[in-house]
Amino acid sequence: MPAHDHLKAEAGANGEFKRQGNAFTTPFGDAPGELPVEAGRYRLIVGKLCPWAHRQLIVRELLGLTDAISVGVVDPIRGENGWEFTLDPGGVDPVLGIHELREAYLAADPGYDRRPTVPAVVDLTTGAVVQNDYHRLTHYWETAWAPLHAPGAPDLYPAGLRDQIDEISAFVFERVNNGVYRCGFARTQEAYEDAYDVLFEALDTLEVRLGRSRFLVGNQVTDADVRLWVTLVRFDAAYHGAFHCNRQRLTEFPNLWAYARELYALPGFGSTTDFDHIKRHYYSIPVVRSQFGIVPKGPDEGAWRAPTDRAARFGDEPLFHEKTDAAGVRRQEEAEA
Repeated sequence: MPAHDHLKAEAGANGEFKRQGNAFTTPFGDAPGELPVEAGRYRLIVGKLCPWAHRQLIVRELLGLTDAISVGVVDPIRGENGWEFTLDPGGVDPVLGIHELREAYLAADPGYDRRPTVPAVVDLTTGAVVQNDYHRLTHYWETAWAPLHAPGAPDLYPAGLRDQIDEISAFVFERVNNGVYRCGFARTQEAYEDAYDVLFEALDTLEVRLGRSRFLVGNQVTDADVRLWVTLVRFDAAYHGAFHCNRQRLTEFPNLWAYARELYALPGFGSTTDFDHIKRHYYSIPVVRSQFGIVPKGPDEGAWRAPTDRAARFGDEPLFHEKTDAAGVRRQEEAEA
C-alpha cells in the first residue's frame, strides 16, 4: 500500500488523527531479552524533517554518542513505499545497502504492513529494525547507554526529577508534539478546531510556565526541553502554515520564542536542525502540497541566532545537570586524570 494511504487507517470515527503505535519496543539493557548496548552495532535511521527523529540527534550529540551510533538519513520527501535513501550515492544507504527503509522493517517482520517510521534503530548484525519506540528512545540513550557517554556529558534525565520530566513530557506530547499533527491531519472541521483549541491552550500554559522558569523543569536543560523544542523549531517554518496552526506564530510568544532561541544556540540543537528538509517535507504532504511545488522561502533563520536575556533573568547557573551516578563520577575522574 502506498505510504500516503496508511494515514487513512489513522483516522478516527469523527475525523480525528489517531497516530499508529510503535511495533518494536524492546528496551536496551543487560537483562535477558533486552537489546545489548554495544558501540558500532546499531545504525540510527532518521529523517531530519521529523521531530521524533530530531530528538535522537540532539541527545546523541549532547551525550557524545556520535562515534558509538552511526546515522543514516532518508530523503525528506516520502516515496510511494515510504522513506527512501535517495540522498546517498546510488540511492542506497552505504551501511545497510538498502534503498527503502521498509526493507529493514520487513527484515524484522515479513508481515509488517504499517507505515515504516523514523527514527528506527537497525541492528547491523541482522539488517533488521530492532527499536522504533520514539517515546522511550532518548531515555535509553540517557540511561542504558551511560557507560558509553563522553566524559562530562550532561544528565538529561536525572533520577530525582524523572517524575516531573515525565509529567510535563506527557503534556507536551499529547497537546503540542502530536497536537500539531492532530490539526494538520484532521479530516473534519470539528476535529481540526478541537485540536487547534487544545494546542493553543497548551502553548499559552507553556508560555506562562517559561515566564517563571528558565527551562521546563527548573533552570537546567532536561529531556523534556528536547521534546518540546523539536516542535517549536518547526512551528513557524511548517506547522503555522502547512498544518493551519495559525492563531499566532512562535515569534509572537515572548517567553517561548526566547526559550527556543536559547536552546538553538546550544550544542546539538541548532547544529542538527535542517530547515530545508523540514520545509520540503511538510509542504510535500498531499493534503498540503502546492500544485506548483512551491516551498515557503521563510522564516528568517538569522532570527534564531538573536541573543536572549534569559540567563540574566533567571540567574547564570550551569545549563545542564551533572551526572551524580558512580559511573558518571568515574568517567569524570578519568577525564581529569
